[in-house]
Amino acid sequence: MATTSEQLSLVVDNKNAAPWYIKDLPMYLKGFAMLTVIYVGLRLYQGAFAVASGLDSSEPAFEQYWMQLFYVELGILAVFVTGVWGYLWVSRDRNLDKLEPKEEISRYFTLTMWISIYTFAVYWAGSYFAEQDNSWHQVAIRDTPFTANHIIEFYFNFPLYVILGGCAWLYARTRLPLYAKGISLPLTLAVFGPFMILVSVGFNEWGHTFWFREEFFAAPIHWGFVIGVWFALGVGGILLQGVTRLIELLDELEDAP
Repeated sequence: MATTSEQLSLVVDNKNAAPWYIKDLPMYLKGFAMLTVIYVGLRLYQGAFAVASGLDSSEPAFEQYWMQLFYVELGILAVFVTGVWGYLWVSRDRNLDKLEPKEEISRYFTLTMWISIYTFAVYWAGSYFAEQDNSWHQVAIRDTPFTANHIIEFYFNFPLYVILGGCAWLYARTRLPLYAKGISLPLTLAVFGPFMILVSVGFNEWGHTFWFREEFFAAPIHWGFVIGVWFALGVGGILLQGVTRLIELLDELEDAP
């Protein structure tokens, strides 16, 4: 029989623990905080070195402060995508037909957290860092595709949100029966559409090199970015699919003896 102190300790632990349906909340908050630190840190790095050492790619300082950062980013992304995608696939649930309703409900909340992390990364990539690129090219000569802003925006922020979108897609496909039965159109569009923004980057750089140097947001060469963002509206379809299934699962719990 548990002592009084052990019982009190158990009560305190239960109060501090997250509810069963959001058991992954602590990990989610850590991921959210980590992304915030990364983006703010990169912005502060830009503020410290972009103008002082990032205007001329032929200077040794550009290699020191920007190309070295570029190589570090590629290394981090390669390790991250291999580790996370590999883990999600290797640890996949091979018995989805035996999944309990409570566990499935919890996984839907976890999928929502993955989608939230993904959209947070898309927001950072497509808001401040992307919007400042227009101003950047008005004041700096585009003598290389590896500008101080592109090294962060195109070669880190964009691939990072693509990787996180892939995480959400893999999580749903390997851990939720609804998504394991077939390809979800809303989920696929919400991930694949913004991925095409990264593809548009190559076309954008080629066009700016051979067609025109100015940065006009309404230029046809930028239309691919807009269309890619529109596909993110598929997130609404993901939530609709999830809520529909959650209603069924809650009914099962209510009817259970």
